[in-house]
Amino acid sequence: MSIETRLIEYTHEGTVLEGLLARNGQHQPPRPAILVAPAWNGRSELTDNVARKLAGLGYVAFALDMYGKGIVPASREECARLSHAQSDDRKHLQARMQAALNTLQAQPEVDAGRVAAVGYCFGGLCVLDLARSGADVAGVVSFHGLLRPTPHPNAPIRAAVLALHGYDDPMAPPEQLHAFQQEMTAAQADWQVVAFGGTMHAFTNPEANDPDFGTVYQPRADRRSWRMATGFLAEVLG
Repeated sequence: MSIETRLIEYTHEGTVLEGLLARNGQHQPPRPAILVAPAWNGRSELTDNVARKLAGLGYVAFALDMYGKGIVPASREECARLSHAQSDDRKHLQARMQAALNTLQAQPEVDAGRVAAVGYCFGGLCVLDLARSGADVAGVVSFHGLLRPTPHPNAPIRAAVLALHGYDDPMAPPEQLHAFQQEMTAAQADWQVVAFGGTMHAFTNPEANDPDFGTVYQPRADRRSWRMATGFLAEVLG
């Protein structure tokens, strides 16, 4: 298997962004495609590796950038500042996600009519908001994402939605989970939630080991969530 990657610059509201596109060079285009939205620490090797794994499954995957080319938070405080600057303005966040979607759909390898999105932590919020914006994507998958609804009404949700959630996640407690389920039901969305017991935030990140902060790797939930996500993506992307 030959996984090819390239960096792609794109812009949103004057900010230069840079994402990584991954594809299997042995597969003929056009191919179904998947956006990969990063956690609050921005596009990283973890996100890029998810794109490579998805490329290995036959998709064109694009690890997107939410902060700007070359911007890599150096501390937890900087991660919070940068992510909150996005999540405090959900219309802006949704527009930045749409810019990444437009960029991916414009690539010559991509079947623009078969696109989905996956996101981790803050990126989970990003892909859920992409669905909330009414974007033309087949489905979105949130891994231990923030679930809080937007302060403004949603557009009709066209994407199928899968939220993979740690039930003990302090950043998305049960009341937020319940509000999310009510929101999706009211929107008449095609939605699913899988809550993993005994599981906290960041359960897919092998480097997460801070129970006081609420971030702990859970290998069982990591394995199960990946199987569920790939099955869901195969279904919605045909």
